[in-house]
Amino acid sequence: MSESLKIKVIIGSTRKNRFGDKPARWVASLLERKEGVETEILDLRDYPMPFFDEAETPNYKSAPYTEPHVAAWTKKIAEADGFIIIAAEYNHGYTAVLKNALDYVAHEWRDKAVGFVGYGSALGSRAIEQLRGVVVELQMAPIRYAVHMPFEVVMAGNKGTPESELFSAFDERAGGMLDQLIAWSKALKTLRMPTNAA
Repeated sequence: MSESLKIKVIIGSTRKNRFGDKPARWVASLLERKEGVETEILDLRDYPMPFFDEAETPNYKSAPYTEPHVAAWTKKIAEADGFIIIAAEYNHGYTAVLKNALDYVAHEWRDKAVGFVGYGSALGSRAIEQLRGVVVELQMAPIRYAVHMPFEVVMAGNKGTPESELFSAFDERAGGMLDQLIAWSKALKTLRMPTNAA
């Protein structure tokens, strides 16, 4: 039996009263219905990494970073086969805490697929568009499909609309995105497998 795909859902905001944990739970629940997939939510609140100040960059470091939260974060990224990033849009871009989390890791991101759920102004599209360029530089494969949620959904969530009602309109779009993510994650996992010596 083949090993399960490990898909991590990253909440890209840490502010108080954030919206991001709601779509993260929703996406994780959809992934849990997929056969052969294990999912876990990675909350950046649980990894309070200092803003990047290492003497060596991740691509060229001679030894693993030793700051405990950075080491724990890197381990979680290493064990994953693919990712969904929940991206809040702040001032036409994505959050500083998410950029910091991306920047601390190099090799562990490579040859892995990533999809996006964006929300906020312009349906989070500007944050996602910027993230696409960043993840390509990290040698990841951003899939075409994404889920974009308008600010009205954020406001409804903040007013207590049940999550089942809040996200039902996005289920079909998310299903296509997750199918694409899983297909790419399977293909890239094969690419990352060490080849047997002849």
